[in-house]
Amino acid sequence: MPFIKNSIIFILSKIVHFFKKSSEDYDIVLGQLLIKKNIISEDQLEKALKEQQAQLIELGKAVKIGGIIVGLGYSSEAKLVEIINDYYKISVTSLSDNIYQLIHKKRGSFIEKLPAPTIPIWLKLSIATMIIIIITVLSISYVVLGKQKEMLYQQTLKIGTVSLDNYAYNARIPLLEDDILQLNTVIKGASNIEGLLYAAILDHNRVIKAHSNFNKIGTDFKRFCNVEKVEMENGIVYFKSKLISGERVMHLSKPIIFNDKKLGIVHVGVSLDFIEHTISNERVSIIIMTIVVVFLSTIVAVFLGFRFSSPITKLVIATQEIGKGNYKYKIKMKRNDELGNLATAFNKMSEDLLKKSFMQESFGKYVGCEVLNMIMANPEDTWLKGRKNEATILFFDIRGFTSYSATKDPEVIVEELNEYFEIVTNVIIKYGGYIDKFIGDAVLAVFGVPVHNKKHVERGVLAAVEIQKELLKAGKNKNNKLLSSVGIGIDSGVVISGNIGTQVKMEYTVIGDSVNIASRLNGLAKSGEIVISRNVFEQVRELVKVEALPLQKIKGLSGKVETFKAQDIIY
Repeated sequence: MPFIKNSIIFILSKIVHFFKKSSEDYDIVLGQLLIKKNIISEDQLEKALKEQQAQLIELGKAVKIGGIIVGLGYSSEAKLVEIINDYYKISVTSLSDNIYQLIHKKRGSFIEKLPAPTIPIWLKLSIATMIIIIITVLSISYVVLGKQKEMLYQQTLKIGTVSLDNYAYNARIPLLEDDILQLNTVIKGASNIEGLLYAAILDHNRVIKAHSNFNKIGTDFKRFCNVEKVEMENGIVYFKSKLISGERVMHLSKPIIFNDKKLGIVHVGVSLDFIEHTISNERVSIIIMTIVVVFLSTIVAVFLGFRFSSPITKLVIATQEIGKGNYKYKIKMKRNDELGNLATAFNKMSEDLLKKSFMQESFGKYVGCEVLNMIMANPEDTWLKGRKNEATILFFDIRGFTSYSATKDPEVIVEELNEYFEIVTNVIIKYGGYIDKFIGDAVLAVFGVPVHNKKHVERGVLAAVEIQKELLKAGKNKNNKLLSSVGIGIDSGVVISGNIGTQVKMEYTVIGDSVNIASRLNGLAKSGEIVISRNVFEQVRELVKVEALPLQKIKGLSGKVETFKAQDIIY
């Protein structure tokens, strides 16, 4: 089962990769276009792609190649916009527009441009089956008719030969005695033999003494016209000719011998058209039989076509639903064959994708897109395992929340908390961090893991400043006192990150002194304040305006420590 599922995923991924270009492909295509327009060189494109990769690692998110090229001074933004609009026939105003989406909308993917199939697969299977059956029946008929024709020819020839021998033997005495009546009695039944056209007995002067046609008795025997090749075997002469009526005849003749003396000759004519007519009748019968067989086979072919195409159609529909993100879609198919196994494997795959989607959707609420994509691309990578990293820890808490919540209804408290959590989460994700956990009204946020970022301290502080501004603004607009009562503590240092817990309950989290210090600093922060450690201050002293606070005694640390209150960003 895992093999089937992996095979399906591999095939689908290859199909999608073939028919749809990724953003990386568009980056390369755009780069090649700029080379073609003599805007940049190949070396410059190579440097731009390397710079793009470096910024992805440093910033934790992808930067468009156009912005990289402009940033390196290879071209102006206006020039790139002009080239893109002219080449792709779209209208963008700046490189910040969603160019990839506009190109895709304008041109569409290869699969979208393919014409819709006009012949359903069941009909193709039916037609193919009918063609095979018709060819098979006609081939067999051709062979059978050929053999039957040869057998009929030999049989008719044998009847003619036997009749000829019989007439030659029985005509000896009557011919010797010139008994015309007896001679005609000998060949009397010739006309009743199927395929025998005539029989004639001639004397030595070639005068007809007996004939199946009484009108020719006593006349001279005329030679045959249009005689073909003459052959002789066992004393019998064979040759073919065509009568005046157009009928083709095989003539057989044999001398009448008595006491080594030739008394006359016997002629017998076998109709060759009789054979053709008989074969034609058989051919009509075969055609009728073929029509009946084709009709019945059509019914069977259509049935089989539907039986085999219906599961494929269901799989196509299921694939489309999976492509739309409907992982709950199931294929209902009861078959004890490979298609049934494929449907079962497909349903199992959709279940796994649904679980993965739930994980992605749930985890995506706490981490940024770059972090999420990295985790989903390498679910068993080292990010799951314990390791040491430099990280920045933010700890949020609402001042006086316990006393405030005691005076409010639970519904109101939950609603106001959700507003607070939404603002905090959105800003943290915006700056590349992730929510480690919610602890009542407190929030623990982390920058720098699991995706390392050199500027994790700056990002953490910038996020904290923006969060306080957004909370104060939202608190005034929505009359939510909780939003203006948040204190933030920030510390940076080495932490241990990884999956911690048991087989029953496990979570990805960080532990270390920085986490504890950030929590203690949070306790020092008043409503709307951000308190940072000396370690954080040293790395953002040129970025943020700060106010030095008195030396503080922090639980768990020996001696007093320096703390600072971050006030605003230095522009």
